[in-house]
Amino acid sequence: MNIAEAKQQVKDTIEAYLAVDDQGRPLLDTARQRPVFLVGAPGIGKTAIMAQIAQELGIGLVSYSMTHHTRQSALGLPFIVHEEFEGLEYEASEYTMSEIIASVYAYMKKSGVRRGILFLDEINCVSETLYPSMLQFLQFKTFGRHAVPEGWIIACAGNPPEYNKSVHEFDVVTLDRVKKISVEPDFGAWKAYAVSKGTHPAILTFLEIKKNRFYSIEASLDGKSFVTARGWDDLSDMMGVFERLGKAVDYDLVVQYVQNEAIAREFAAYYDLFNKYRDDYRIDEILAGGDVAGIIERAAGAEFDERLSLVGLLLDAVCGDMADIVAETDVLVALRDDLRGLKPAAEEGGDVGGLLDELERTRTSQLELGVAAGNLSKGRRATAEAELDGIAALRQAVDGAAPQDAFALASQAFAARAAALQARAADVEQRLARAFAFVEAAFGDAQEMVVFTTELTSRTSSARYIAQYGSESYFAHNQDMILSDRQRELRRRVEDLDV
Repeated sequence: MNIAEAKQQVKDTIEAYLAVDDQGRPLLDTARQRPVFLVGAPGIGKTAIMAQIAQELGIGLVSYSMTHHTRQSALGLPFIVHEEFEGLEYEASEYTMSEIIASVYAYMKKSGVRRGILFLDEINCVSETLYPSMLQFLQFKTFGRHAVPEGWIIACAGNPPEYNKSVHEFDVVTLDRVKKISVEPDFGAWKAYAVSKGTHPAILTFLEIKKNRFYSIEASLDGKSFVTARGWDDLSDMMGVFERLGKAVDYDLVVQYVQNEAIAREFAAYYDLFNKYRDDYRIDEILAGGDVAGIIERAAGAEFDERLSLVGLLLDAVCGDMADIVAETDVLVALRDDLRGLKPAAEEGGDVGGLLDELERTRTSQLELGVAAGNLSKGRRATAEAELDGIAALRQAVDGAAPQDAFALASQAFAARAAALQARAADVEQRLARAFAFVEAAFGDAQEMVVFTTELTSRTSSARYIAQYGSESYFAHNQDMILSDRQRELRRRVEDLDV
């Protein structure tokens, strides 16, 4: 299965393991809760999905790579204890708590989170001395005498033997006690994640044109050459920083992440073209409604790769606009709920300024706990931080006001911000309509229009924007595409008839 399907399988499993009955007992006995064991090629996102699952479920995550562990660090250090039985005194060996188990307790103490995932990566690459203890851990969820705390689910990952000479093949007894999920590289599944993350549009468009460059591991005279999902992901982040700092994104940078010389050179050349298209096609001018007759003429006569790159540039621009609107909407929804929570106390004569101060302290504490727990996504953290800024702005709006007027002033400040957002959303709709008009003028209802409309449907930011604010231009063209698809299907059926 692909990484998206594997993520859903793991998430469903963890939810099932954490489910309890009316008395608080697990629906599935802990002894029957098999550790999840993800097996797949390097760099396809096995570790990343664990962080996503923890964030989505609001639980903790403690991760360990097992390749550096010795038997002592994983099992604990021995010490002598004195025992007595029916007058017989003797000394026995005990072990301190495993570093791995102790880290779970340390996480709970720091974050206050009591349930989570203990994720052990490279689990089938442990040292020879640790291997028997690891098998015991998978079967009985203990290192020595120390068990994984209640409410913590074990998940593991490893590579197939063909990718790592250090891999130990698990025997049937062990495999029969884990929940094995095999994962294969898949561009479509990665793309959905990459778009939501904001992966650089040059990477997305390059891989859309040349999907076979997404993942590759080859043996050569100079050793392994490889391209992985992790490599593209990390390259995207670095490209963003380099562009912001005005540094060159060239082959020398690309090959540090895309460790296949031919593909690295190919992408570096494409990146230069992509930037040329960005300059030549003047995306901002298209979306601002300028005179684009010459640009339409050039686009209509361009090669397919260039046309698809242009569509990617348009999508990046309009979806970026929509993402900003959606992010601001999330903040306003949080502030609206905050004001609704304060309203009863304000109507009873409460000090609105003091209530806002207390609310700010509460939200700050919640944010700090979320950061300590590590289960806040980048987006959720940004929303929480912006909510705090919004609360501070409301506090400033009521500063010095008469008590009976304070809540009304806070509400007015909120309403002004909401009205400004509505105006921004209307401007985004105009920019989207111009993008549709350009694609239609340049390409008609050909494949480029299908790609543009389909991407707007599938991308999280645009889908949320359209659901919340609507879009006449999107609905008109989406309906046209549906009707066109139906017409093509009817035509095909007619052609298939044996008259």
